[in-house]
Amino acid sequence: MPDTKAKVLVVDDEPLVRTTMSLVLGEMGYCVRSADNGFSALREIRQEMPDILLTDLNMPGMSGFELLSVVHRRFPAVHKIAMSGAFFGSEVPSGASADAFYQKGTGVNALLHILGTMPEIKQRAPQPSSAPAPLWIHRNGHGSAPETCVTISCPECLRSFPQALDDSDGPVRETDCIHCSSSIQYAIVQPEDRMTA
Repeated sequence: MPDTKAKVLVVDDEPLVRTTMSLVLGEMGYCVRSADNGFSALREIRQEMPDILLTDLNMPGMSGFELLSVVHRRFPAVHKIAMSGAFFGSEVPSGASADAFYQKGTGVNALLHILGTMPEIKQRAPQPSSAPAPLWIHRNGHGSAPETCVTISCPECLRSFPQALDDSDGPVRETDCIHCSSSIQYAIVQPEDRMTA
């Protein structure tokens, strides 16, 4: 049984796997939440940071490989365990930014062993939330025609998407990511804003 109630986020597109993992880990004293894909996992992480992320690698939308990469870059303190039935052994599959690998179907004791070898979970003080600064983006096109676009890279899921500009908008604009639906504030860098050498 863990000394502190570590918070685990279980991510899998198969409802039976999510339910089973959540029940087993909950019985072992972990505080467990679940998500059915990578995008919903990022929303869960925004609500409350887990200590451990346990994610399937093969999921539609945002794969576990992508989710692990985002979490590795944005939330380095989260311990990451990849899981899959498509890979064998205990080695982390190539391309997965995980601390450990759990092969599905090898039994709950194998998973508990992996969890037992995770570094001790330190209690983190809650971080005060502050309003995020807007992203500063350069126009893709020239001039100020209505069809001018910018490319926005979402700070949550790290995916890029085009955004049409309308010159009637104010200096700080807002849109939702087309991938994960998170709200993004952005401002356009005007040519006169650029520093000259």
